[in-house]
Amino acid sequence: MLPLAVDAERRQVRRRSGPLSYYVAGDGRPMLLVHSINAAGSAYEMRPVFERMRSRYRVYAVDLPGFGFSDRSERDYEVRLYVDAIHDMLDVIADEGSSDEGVHAMALSLSCEFMARAATEREDRFESLALVTPTGFDAGSDRLREDGETREVAAVALVFEGRPWSRTVFRLLTSKRSIRYFLRKTYGRREVDEDLVEYDYATTRQPGAEHAPYAFISGRLFSKDIRVVYERLTLPVWLAHGTRGDFGDFSEVGWARERSNWTVEPYATGAMPHFEQPDRFTAAYARFLERRAPEETS
Repeated sequence: MLPLAVDAERRQVRRRSGPLSYYVAGDGRPMLLVHSINAAGSAYEMRPVFERMRSRYRVYAVDLPGFGFSDRSERDYEVRLYVDAIHDMLDVIADEGSSDEGVHAMALSLSCEFMARAATEREDRFESLALVTPTGFDAGSDRLREDGETREVAAVALVFEGRPWSRTVFRLLTSKRSIRYFLRKTYGRREVDEDLVEYDYATTRQPGAEHAPYAFISGRLFSKDIRVVYERLTLPVWLAHGTRGDFGDFSEVGWARERSNWTVEPYATGAMPHFEQPDRFTAAYARFLERRAPEETS
């Protein structure tokens, strides 16, 4: 049995993206936290932020389709599904009457692309965006302007998805040794959060855990037009990123620094600064929110 990702009430709804699980705690303005997409993604990746912000906000942390307690069936895992999951969570927040105002939303890594796209479709539903080590800012990303295209490598999908060996190969890729290896590349150092290793291992042992990760590995979830999507954002955006490890290339973040609605803050960490420097990270995020609406954090 998969343990809870955070110490909070877990709820389940069924919306356009299918059965969706999420955690909720706290009172105040709503905040939505969205984990990254990888072989072992789950709401656990947002745990440090959830724990620190629940005292001031009503915090929601979702398990995206294919991860955690959400539906892991064999289906089409694509960009639209994950954008719809974010819209689903905004509907949940609205239905629960947490606020008549916009939602403060934070996403990690590739999920920043889904969050940004959702915000361009319904910007009125958001108060601000926080993008943590987002994809689409590395060298060459200015070329990501091909509307309606993804970076899928069809051969990868053909080899791994829906094959008799799919589950076996996935288990090899997600052994504790492999998880620790990839987290070290993410952190850019040998020491990683061992509790995260344990949860990652547990969540990859659930039935159907391989389906969404194979879509990720194939490149199907990466958009070729994401630079255009980011540039369309007009609401306040806080971009926090690490400078160490395999995901520390933010050589093309300069254009965002020049925009008045963007705040860019680098951390001398790997791709998960909220795990390595949780207090500093959440304090900086709180300052960003305070500049947007001082009365919310007083």
